[in-house]
Amino acid sequence: MDEHIVILIIALVVLLYGYISKWLARFDISGPMVFTAFGLLLSPFGLDVTQVKVDAEFVTIMVEIALVLVLFSDAALLDLRLLKQSWQLPARLLFIGLPITVAVGTLVAGLIFPGQPFLYLLMLALLLTPTDAALGKAVVSDSKVPKTIRSTINVESGLNDGIIFPVLITVVALIMSGLDHAQDQHWLVYVMQQILFGALVGGAVGYLGTKLQTFCFKRDGMVETYLNLIPIALAILAFYLAEEFSGNGFIAAFFAGLYAGNTSKMARGHIEDFAESEGELLVLISFFIFGLAFVPMTLPYVTLEVVIYALLSLTLLRMLPVMISLIGTRLDLATRAFIAWFGPRGIASILYVLIVAHEMGSIKGFETLYAVVTVTVLMSILAHGLSAQPLANWYAKRHQSAEPDTDGEDSAV
Repeated sequence: MDEHIVILIIALVVLLYGYISKWLARFDISGPMVFTAFGLLLSPFGLDVTQVKVDAEFVTIMVEIALVLVLFSDAALLDLRLLKQSWQLPARLLFIGLPITVAVGTLVAGLIFPGQPFLYLLMLALLLTPTDAALGKAVVSDSKVPKTIRSTINVESGLNDGIIFPVLITVVALIMSGLDHAQDQHWLVYVMQQILFGALVGGAVGYLGTKLQTFCFKRDGMVETYLNLIPIALAILAFYLAEEFSGNGFIAAFFAGLYAGNTSKMARGHIEDFAESEGELLVLISFFIFGLAFVPMTLPYVTLEVVIYALLSLTLLRMLPVMISLIGTRLDLATRAFIAWFGPRGIASILYVLIVAHEMGSIKGFETLYAVVTVTVLMSILAHGLSAQPLANWYAKRHQSAEPDTDGEDSAV
């Protein structure tokens, strides 16, 4: 792979998209759609301009950093005061909806792909459970949508990938070890350790780092330009520090952002500026790499069964568990369906499948699994990209009589 050619192409795509991005937005054509399409166009599946190996270190690092910064910035823009008042909805999605999604996804995968081992089916369900708020950006950024609903979707997206990751790595380890330790309960301790240490390290880095930033700035010790750089450094520091202390780096990045954004309004403002520019660029580059490297490798293995499971993953396998988890709230049916639909699959699924490919060392034996993830993400990029703004407008109009910032689980927004 010639990384210089890839970098040059990325620069050209950014320029082209940047010049006409507002025009494209009028037709509900999103950045992930454009960058994925360009990746496909320039791949061996299209013009064959360049080839990129999916397990290349360059690819993994690029997507990994993108996810870290997205998690950090998304969390930083969450209002903890609002979250304390309306934590019930995200908690339902994460602790009721998420386990049901994994269980049902594994069960249905067994019915559609009867010849696959159980752990392969479980890994498939885990890869497709994390959601990506970036693909429905119009929903989480549109002030016409009630803040509680936007916050719920954003919190779920920020936390579910960090929760799934340690479980996924455990399953990969079991597959690679030949299930010698399948009965060992050590994996449960490992998962809890990843979550707990990740949250503690991330929270400490975000809180202390932002406090120090505020202290130095107020005493005229910082050049103002560096206010935009400190959050990036904190996100990356939280990730690697958590990994060093046996925590999950992605959970650490999320909690670092959560505390950084809620410790200082000034810090939150600069993080928001970063998320709207540099952070968005990294996400779009990840989708470009997805189209350039991963899609061409897996498309030859797409079958009818693969397409059926991908459709189910985006609809019933996502929406039914969410609807079940929201039973007992006073949310109306439209609100429940709105939350349930906006569970797009994007950067987390892409990163996780790249990590699995890197760990396994070869696609051999996992062609069907990778093909399902590819088709699901492609469908999600289109379906959620095209529907985000129209459905946000529809939902806001339907609930225009409700207070836009109504809080709490029992609010009939």
